[in-house]
Amino acid sequence: MDEDVLTTLKILIIGESGVGKSSLLLRFTDDTFDPELAATIGVDFKVKTISVDGNKAKLAIWDTAGQERFRTLTPSYYRGAQGVILVYDVTRRDTFVKLDNWLSELETYCTRNDIVKMLVGNKIDKENREVDRNEGLKFARKHSMLFIEASAKTCDGVQCAFEELVEKIIQTPGLWESENQNKGVRLSHREESHGGACGGYCSML
Repeated sequence: MDEDVLTTLKILIIGESGVGKSSLLLRFTDDTFDPELAATIGVDFKVKTISVDGNKAKLAIWDTAGQERFRTLTPSYYRGAQGVILVYDVTRRDTFVKLDNWLSELETYCTRNDIVKMLVGNKIDKENREVDRNEGLKFARKHSMLFIEASAKTCDGVQCAFEELVEKIIQTPGLWESENQNKGVRLSHREESHGGACGGYCSML
Protein backbone atom coordinates (compact mmCIF):
# COMPACT_ATOMS: atom_id res chain seq x y z
CA MET A 1 0.00 0.00 0.00
CA ASP A 2 2.87 2.35 0.78
CA GLU A 3 4.89 1.59 -2.36
CA ASP A 4 4.52 5.11 -3.72
CA VAL A 5 5.41 6.76 -0.41
CA LEU A 6 8.78 8.49 -0.66
CA THR A 7 9.59 8.49 3.03
CA THR A 8 8.17 8.38 6.54
CA LEU A 9 8.90 11.48 8.59
CA LYS A 10 8.75 12.04 12.32
CA ILE A 11 7.26 15.45 13.11
CA LEU A 12 6.99 16.92 16.61
CA ILE A 13 4.62 19.60 17.90
CA ILE A 14 5.96 21.44 20.94
CA GLY A 15 5.09 24.54 22.96
CA GLU A 16 3.46 25.68 26.18
CA SER A 17 0.27 24.08 27.50
CA GLY A 18 -2.93 25.51 26.02
CA VAL A 19 -1.46 27.08 22.86
CA GLY A 20 -3.50 24.75 20.64
CA LYS A 21 -1.00 22.03 19.66
CA SER A 22 -3.61 19.26 19.75
CA SER A 23 -6.16 21.46 17.97
CA LEU A 24 -3.71 22.14 15.13
CA LEU A 25 -2.99 18.42 14.82
CA LEU A 26 -6.68 17.49 14.86
CA ARG A 27 -7.49 20.14 12.26
CA PHE A 28 -4.70 18.89 10.01
CA THR A 29 -5.35 15.14 10.32
CA ASP A 30 -9.14 14.97 10.77
CA ASP A 31 -10.25 18.47 9.70
CA THR A 32 -12.18 18.91 12.94
CA PHE A 33 -12.10 21.45 15.76
CA ASP A 34 -13.20 20.83 19.33
CA PRO A 35 -13.23 23.94 21.56
CA GLU A 36 -13.52 21.66 24.61
CA LEU A 37 -10.45 19.58 23.75
CA ALA A 38 -8.83 18.31 26.95
CA ALA A 39 -5.15 18.83 27.69
CA THR A 40 -2.88 16.14 26.27
CA ILE A 41 -1.66 13.64 28.84
CA GLY A 42 1.82 12.50 27.88
CA VAL A 43 2.06 12.08 24.12
CA ASP A 44 -0.57 11.80 21.39
CA PHE A 45 0.30 10.37 18.00
CA LYS A 46 -1.30 10.57 14.57
CA VAL A 47 -0.31 9.43 11.09
CA LYS A 48 -1.21 11.19 7.85
CA THR A 49 0.11 10.81 4.31
CA ILE A 50 0.38 13.97 2.24
CA SER A 51 1.67 14.81 -1.21
CA VAL A 52 4.12 17.70 -1.62
CA ASP A 53 5.61 18.61 -5.00
CA GLY A 54 4.51 15.24 -6.38
CA ASN A 55 6.24 13.32 -3.58
CA LYS A 56 4.20 11.37 -1.05
CA ALA A 57 5.37 11.45 2.54
CA LYS A 58 3.88 9.59 5.47
CA LEU A 59 3.95 11.80 8.56
CA ALA A 60 4.13 10.37 12.05
CA ILE A 61 3.13 13.42 14.09
CA TRP A 62 3.84 13.47 17.82
CA ASP A 63 1.84 15.86 19.96
CA THR A 64 3.29 16.47 23.39
CA ALA A 65 1.89 17.70 26.68
CA GLY A 66 3.12 21.20 27.47
CA GLN A 67 3.01 20.65 31.23
CA GLU A 68 6.20 20.29 33.21
CA ARG A 69 5.22 17.04 34.91
CA PHE A 70 5.35 15.10 31.64
CA ARG A 71 8.88 16.18 30.74
CA THR A 72 10.34 12.77 31.66
CA LEU A 73 9.25 11.58 28.21
CA THR A 74 11.43 14.18 26.53
CA PRO A 75 14.58 12.42 25.23
CA SER A 76 12.79 9.55 23.47
CA TYR A 77 10.20 11.97 22.11
CA TYR A 78 12.82 14.07 20.30
CA ARG A 79 14.95 11.17 19.05
CA GLY A 80 15.07 10.81 15.28
CA ALA A 81 12.69 13.66 14.48
CA GLN A 82 13.16 15.38 11.11
CA GLY A 83 10.81 18.29 11.68
CA VAL A 84 9.37 20.24 14.57
CA ILE A 85 6.47 22.67 14.82
CA LEU A 86 6.90 25.13 17.66
CA VAL A 87 3.57 26.70 18.65
CA TYR A 88 2.70 29.82 20.63
CA ASP A 89 -0.61 31.58 21.24
CA VAL A 90 -0.72 35.09 19.72
CA THR A 91 -3.10 36.16 22.54
CA ARG A 92 -0.71 35.08 25.33
CA ARG A 93 2.67 36.79 25.39
CA ASP A 94 3.99 34.38 28.03
CA THR A 95 3.77 31.51 25.53
CA PHE A 96 5.89 33.54 23.10
CA VAL A 97 8.46 34.51 25.75
CA LYS A 98 8.96 30.85 26.66
CA LEU A 99 9.85 29.82 23.10
CA ASP A 100 13.54 30.16 23.99
CA ASN A 101 13.14 27.42 26.62
CA TRP A 102 11.60 25.08 24.05
CA LEU A 103 14.37 25.81 21.55
CA SER A 104 17.08 25.03 24.09
CA GLU A 105 15.30 21.80 25.00
CA LEU A 106 15.16 20.94 21.32
CA GLU A 107 18.90 21.53 20.99
CA THR A 108 19.59 19.41 24.07
CA TYR A 109 17.62 16.34 23.03
CA CYS A 110 17.40 16.47 19.26
CA THR A 111 19.61 13.94 17.48
CA ARG A 112 19.90 15.87 14.18
CA ASN A 113 21.55 19.23 13.58
CA ASP A 114 19.62 19.91 10.39
CA ILE A 115 16.11 19.35 11.81
CA VAL A 116 13.64 21.66 10.06
CA LYS A 117 11.82 24.04 12.41
CA MET A 118 8.50 25.78 11.82
CA LEU A 119 7.20 28.51 14.14
CA VAL A 120 3.40 28.78 14.29
CA GLY A 121 1.53 31.66 15.93
CA ASN A 122 -1.87 30.10 16.65
CA LYS A 123 -5.32 31.54 17.48
CA ILE A 124 -5.26 34.47 15.03
CA ASP A 125 -9.07 34.24 14.97
CA LYS A 126 -9.10 35.89 18.42
CA GLU A 127 -9.12 39.66 18.85
CA ASN A 128 -7.08 40.11 22.04
CA ARG A 129 -3.72 39.70 20.33
CA GLU A 130 -0.60 40.28 22.44
CA VAL A 131 2.09 39.22 19.97
CA ASP A 132 2.45 41.09 16.69
CA ARG A 133 3.02 39.11 13.50
CA ASN A 134 6.33 40.91 12.91
CA GLU A 135 7.61 39.78 16.30
CA GLY A 136 6.96 36.18 15.35
CA LEU A 137 8.62 36.66 11.98
CA LYS A 138 11.65 38.30 13.58
CA PHE A 139 12.03 35.48 16.12
CA ALA A 140 11.72 32.86 13.37
CA ARG A 141 14.36 34.56 11.21
CA LYS A 142 16.73 34.86 14.16
CA HIS A 143 16.53 31.11 14.75
CA SER A 144 16.39 30.04 11.07
CA MET A 145 12.83 28.78 11.30
CA LEU A 146 9.96 28.81 8.85
CA PHE A 147 7.06 30.93 10.07
CA ILE A 148 3.31 31.11 9.67
CA GLU A 149 0.35 32.38 11.65
CA ALA A 150 -2.62 30.06 11.88
CA SER A 151 -5.98 29.33 13.44
CA ALA A 152 -6.94 25.75 14.23
CA LYS A 153 -10.49 27.04 14.66
CA THR A 154 -10.91 28.60 11.20
CA CYS A 155 -8.38 26.27 9.50
CA ASP A 156 -6.35 29.30 8.36
CA GLY A 157 -2.71 28.41 7.66
CA VAL A 158 -2.86 24.92 9.20
CA GLN A 159 -2.45 22.79 6.07
CA CYS A 160 0.18 25.19 4.81
CA ALA A 161 2.27 24.91 7.98
CA PHE A 162 2.62 21.14 7.63
CA GLU A 163 3.11 21.23 3.86
CA GLU A 164 5.86 23.87 4.01
CA LEU A 165 7.62 21.91 6.75
CA VAL A 166 7.52 18.66 4.79
CA GLU A 167 8.60 20.40 1.58
CA LYS A 168 11.64 21.83 3.34
CA ILE A 169 12.53 18.43 4.85
CA ILE A 170 12.32 16.78 1.42
CA GLN A 171 14.61 19.52 0.08
CA THR A 172 17.15 18.61 2.79
CA PRO A 173 18.27 15.17 1.51
CA GLY A 174 20.55 14.37 4.45
CA LEU A 175 17.53 14.39 6.75
CA TRP A 176 15.69 11.43 5.26
CA GLU A 177 17.61 9.92 2.33
CA SER A 178 19.86 7.69 4.44
CA GLU A 179 16.77 5.78 5.51
CA ASN A 180 15.73 5.25 1.90
CA GLN A 181 19.08 4.48 0.30
CA ASN A 182 18.23 0.94 -0.68
CA LYS A 183 14.90 1.83 -2.24
CA GLY A 184 16.26 3.67 -5.26
CA VAL A 185 14.18 6.70 -4.42
CA ARG A 186 13.75 9.33 -7.08
CA LEU A 187 12.46 12.79 -6.34
CA SER A 188 10.00 14.32 -8.70
CA HIS A 189 10.10 18.09 -8.79
CA ARG A 190 7.18 20.08 -10.05
CA GLU A 191 8.36 23.63 -9.70
CA GLU A 192 5.09 25.19 -10.74
CA SER A 193 3.36 23.81 -7.66
CA HIS A 194 5.92 25.30 -5.27
CA GLY A 195 4.14 27.20 -2.53
CA GLY A 196 0.99 27.42 -4.62
CA ALA A 197 -1.34 26.33 -1.86
CA CYS A 198 -0.22 29.12 0.40
CA GLY A 199 -0.70 32.00 -1.98
CA GLY A 200 2.46 33.59 -0.65
CA TYR A 201 1.09 33.53 2.91
CA CYS A 202 4.05 31.61 4.32
CA SER A 203 7.33 33.31 5.01
CA MET A 204 10.01 31.04 3.65
CA LEU A 205 13.52 31.77 4.85
